[in-house]
Amino acid sequence: VGCAGESCISAKSGLLSSKTSLIHGLYRTMSPNSVCIQRAAEIQSVRASANATVDPQHSEKYCLDLVRDYEGFMSSLLLPLEARRSSLALRAFNVELAQVKDSVSQKTIGLMRMQFWKAAIEEIYRDEPPNQPVSLELWRAVRTHDLTKRWLLRIITEREKDLDDRAYRNLQELEAYSENTQSSLIYLLLECLGVKNVHADHAASHIGKAKGIVTCLRATPYHSSRRKVYLPMDICMLHGASQEDFIRGSREQNIRDVVYDIASQAHVHLQHARSFSNSVPAAATPAFLHTVVLEDYLQRVRKADFDVFHKSLQTRNPLLPIQLYIRSWKKTY
Repeated sequence: VGCAGESCISAKSGLLSSKTSLIHGLYRTMSPNSVCIQRAAEIQSVRASANATVDPQHSEKYCLDLVRDYEGFMSSLLLPLEARRSSLALRAFNVELAQVKDSVSQKTIGLMRMQFWKAAIEEIYRDEPPNQPVSLELWRAVRTHDLTKRWLLRIITEREKDLDDRAYRNLQELEAYSENTQSSLIYLLLECLGVKNVHADHAASHIGKAKGIVTCLRATPYHSSRRKVYLPMDICMLHGASQEDFIRGSREQNIRDVVYDIASQAHVHLQHARSFSNSVPAAATPAFLHTVVLEDYLQRVRKADFDVFHKSLQTRNPLLPIQLYIRSWKKTY
């Protein structure tokens, strides 16, 4: 994370012990363009030294550096201290899997990487984790919170399917992908918080789907610049929008209609998640703080008249840390 990472990890009490100083350091220095940028090349040197002993503090710092998702990291800082480090381990695990798709030139190599992680999960649950930073931090999280192996394996399996590198056939396929990846992460985060509640699980399912849909929308300008489009084909066809239209950065009404339909579905999932709010225990709400980020994007894309390429959507909301803190203080989502 450059100077942000170095300045934020020097506290004697541990990497994530000072919520206030971390927020200030991150708020000042972190790049707003980090959501879609892949950084596989930066971490190859650590993988190459897998046979060397990994220092526990190094593995924690490695995960901290790996998770450059600004909003996700800000949300992690507002978790209870005992869950914060485990949350970063889970996010780092997700980043490791997510960047496989962009960092390999052949699907076969990607499948090999996914197989490594499947084997790593089995070894973690045998208390024999691979000597790799994310694996060691994940092992610590599993031991500390007794995390469910099924959720971890489901994320890998879904990421493995995604190596086919094609657009989603329909919105339901995007929702299924989001459930198996984003919702699974939230289920694990609830376990880190010690929450076992059916209403919290239902809310987590909808929030995960909303997050997956919004992530797909937010990444559209980045993917389009690389001549790739992953938006659901059924909605694109419904409005007569071609992949080439997105690659050209078209702002025609039919493109906006596609964005409107997809964003509307994310909003529906947020509303469903909030319909459980009276039944969800307060202890679960830190796991749902990302709803602030999702709501912020949906409001901004609406103000931009659903122009997914509008420059206002490429900048960070400077009030977001305050909004997250207020929502955390109110224990609502």
